[in-house]
Amino acid sequence: MKIYTRTGDTGQTQVYTHEVLKKDKDDCLLQCYGTLDELNSVIGLVNALLLNNTAPSTVLFKELSNWLYQVQQDIFAIGFAMSNASQLRSDAVPELEKHIDLLTEILPPQTRFILPGGHVIAAQAHIARTVARRAERELVSLNRQYDLADNVLQYINRLSDFMFVVARAINYELDIEDINVTA
Repeated sequence: MKIYTRTGDTGQTQVYTHEVLKKDKDDCLLQCYGTLDELNSVIGLVNALLLNNTAPSTVLFKELSNWLYQVQQDIFAIGFAMSNASQLRSDAVPELEKHIDLLTEILPPQTRFILPGGHVIAAQAHIARTVARRAERELVSLNRQYDLADNVLQYINRLSDFMFVVARAINYELDIEDINVTA
């Protein structure tokens, strides 16, 4: 398969839905595709950093890696859900909530706002969280023009919460305290 087609050289591309549509590359649908692709890449980086961490391998990191791999699959499915019939698993939102609850149980209570940072892996998880928030804003706008399945918006909203807790869990596992806001 050839990687370039030259069909997008004029600022338009084809989107495959129940019919083939020609869209400008700055169309809100393509903006969302791009942000979801960016989010998937950032989460892939978090996962790679977890797997290649020089600290002793932990059970938690292996579990997080498995969860993040599933999140990447789900983000890819959201792309299909945007352009055609919903492909996002019906249990994807409750599964994220379960993971959030499990991680929250092992963490010390959060009593203050915290700053992104700590270990580089946790900081990268915070970047994923912020990209998820941007994807959510774009999906809300897109939902005005395209009917998205309810669980797509729910999932992306929960995903940013999940990445926040993942960042805290990574720092906790590596004995790095939350960085509290002092203002």
